[in-house]
Amino acid sequence: MNAPLVCVLALAAGTYVFRLAGPLLQGRVELPARTQELLAVGATVILVALLATGAFTEGHDFAGWSRPAGVLAGAALAWRRAPFVMVVLGAAGATALLRLAGLP
Repeated sequence: MNAPLVCVLALAAGTYVFRLAGPLLQGRVELPARTQELLAVGATVILVALLATGAFTEGHDFAGWSRPAGVLAGAALAWRRAPFVMVVLGAAGATALLRLAGLP
């Protein structure tokens, strides 16, 4: 077996074990409330960082202002509890209109 295949299989097995550990340890491990709160905040921070990276960069360069504006439009629609399809179409439409207007 070649090395990349072994690495992929090892990562797949590790991922499966982590996913399996949650249901198996659900009633046996009790996390303090503060730890649960920190885990929730940490997950939110990671998602926001991923969103910012995707919105502001393309490769190693700045993506332009139309993409972050489209993300902001989608976030506003999501905040107002619009259906998911409308959020995606609103964000894409705002980005497309701004690019059509000449904003990079």
